[in-house]
Amino acid sequence: MGNVNKSMMEATRRNQEFMLETQRVQLERQIHMQNEMREKMMSLQIARSRELLYWFGTFYAVAAIGMVTGFRRTRKPGTLVPLLPLTFVLAYQADLAYGSKINRIKMEAENIIMFEHDLLSLPMGVPTPASIDEARERQEETKRLNKNP
Repeated sequence: MGNVNKSMMEATRRNQEFMLETQRVQLERQIHMQNEMREKMMSLQIARSRELLYWFGTFYAVAAIGMVTGFRRTRKPGTLVPLLPLTFVLAYQADLAYGSKINRIKMEAENIIMFEHDLLSLPMGVPTPASIDEARERQEETKRLNKNP
């Protein structure tokens, strides 16, 4: 009888070890998948910034040509004034698309996480399973009440 009990305990222990290893692998895969999704979203944002830069750069070039032409004809310096803010916007987009702006944003985000973590807290705290169930029940109750006039 002791042999059977000992082998059952050994099988249970091996099963627990297997389950723990399976959970660890699953968690690692989830973390990897979330990171991969984050990288894909960031690459989409960078590509979007670059595409916007192409369009804005073209607009800037056409507008600059028009303003310089207008200045040559009228000799009024006011026709060149819009170039100043447009130049800042173009420089910002170029820095975001091809410069080190993303690295500076990342460094600032790290500083916020390290030194200003209180800014990141959710308005009513982290959701709990109980609060999620409560909200789900309220939503179901609202649906039920709206169906019965």
